[in-house]
Amino acid sequence: MSDDLREHPSKVAGDRASLTSFLDYQRATLAMKCEGLSDEQLKRRAVATSGLTLLGLVRHAAEVERGWFRLVLGGEPVSALWPRADGGSGEWRVEDADADEAFAAWRSACEGSRAVAEGIGSLDDRVEFRGEALSLRYVLTHMIEEYARHNGHADLLREAIDGTVGE
Repeated sequence: MSDDLREHPSKVAGDRASLTSFLDYQRATLAMKCEGLSDEQLKRRAVATSGLTLLGLVRHAAEVERGWFRLVLGGEPVSALWPRADGGSGEWRVEDADADEAFAAWRSACEGSRAVAEGIGSLDDRVEFRGEALSLRYVLTHMIEEYARHNGHADLLREAIDGTVGE
């Protein structure tokens, strides 16, 4: 990995700026874990006991971004970017995936998520989704957790692929 070019979150920001900057930091961490790898390396199941791949994580992140921000918070119907014949999502099946297309979809989903979040007045504003009230605060916190967990997976995958370690 190259030098760490991520924008580190402020240590004194208010709640909203802190949550959104930590989410962006986690997004940047996933990108950094994938940086400089070939398509083959991004598709590699590098841990023998797991089917996870870095490209699968990127595709999953795109789906999760769209689901939580566009569908849940924005109320916009979304369909899977990579649907399977059985109707499920195929983001984890990367054998024939196009890495450039996946990264473009993920970046677009992140931009869309930022736009949805910016359009919500308060962290405490709520939406109803499937009989539950959810706030922007909850979604941002959940997304930080989602990325942090998967970035741990990305750490292990990257180290197994080429020995690269680091934050």
